[in-house]
Amino acid sequence: MLAGVSTRRFARTREPVGQEIVEAERSTSKSSVSREFVGRTREHLDALMSRSLEDVRLAVLMLDGIELKGRCCVVALGITTDGIKIPLGLWDGSTENKTVTVHLLSDLVQRGLDAEQGVLVCLDGGKALRAAVAEVFGPVPVQRCIRHKERNVLDHLPERDRPAVKARLRRAWATDNHALALDGLGTLAAELERSHPGAASSLREGLEETLTLTRLGITGNLKKTLSSTNPIESMIETVRRTSRNVKRWQSGDMCLRWTAAGMLEAETQFRRIIGYPDLAKLAIAVEADLAARRPTPTSTPTEHTNLIIQV
Repeated sequence: MLAGVSTRRFARTREPVGQEIVEAERSTSKSSVSREFVGRTREHLDALMSRSLEDVRLAVLMLDGIELKGRCCVVALGITTDGIKIPLGLWDGSTENKTVTVHLLSDLVQRGLDAEQGVLVCLDGGKALRAAVAEVFGPVPVQRCIRHKERNVLDHLPERDRPAVKARLRRAWATDNHALALDGLGTLAAELERSHPGAASSLREGLEETLTLTRLGITGNLKKTLSSTNPIESMIETVRRTSRNVKRWQSGDMCLRWTAAGMLEAETQFRRIIGYPDLAKLAIAVEADLAARRPTPTSTPTEHTNLIIQV
């Protein structure tokens, strides 16, 4: 089914078993194959959603949504400090909204995901996803996808202006000096303000989070890999390919089962991400960033009074 064979054609894929058996059998009918697929995919969904994350050391968490003909699933992909990609979970909803994402992230936390150990979150820039991350994880570093940001900005521009703006955006994002890159993007936004205010506003929204990896000192192949949501979009493309023959999504359960089956199918084809040797450096940088964001503990009035008495 995941390879694209329909329930009607399943019998043709089997080895010959003899005419007598073919005439007597009932297990290859369209309904029988469908029931078997439903049962197997439900088992896979349960296995995916019950995976323990207590012993998983994540360096990166990626979130994105997939539209399935009127329905939506928010999916999560983890990247360990060894560079291994792991499908973490999914949640069904009518749209890619904050509530759906909060439920997904809360489920990950309940299964043992520890965001305080230092995890970089990569998003496509959706406000709902960003708000959910802030609510569940707090002030974790977030990297916005620069490819989504680039498309959003260019969509506000006429065709004749797009090549020059695209070149300036990519030049700034490729710079390893954070202050220089931030200044370049800010200057571009200021120049666009008069002629194309929509493009300027789109660029300024979440601008600093498009440079999070640069701010953390990550360069080279790892920066290129994590600056966009390509790793999770590759998994989502596998989901779309495996479910291409579905004509009608009947329920949320069907949406979850097919999506989980596609995610697990993609997992069998995963390779380590490009630039994985630098993931340990990223983990250390994220931990230092989190430590700098946490408030400094202060002494209580009682402790302060005791110190005065002792003196």
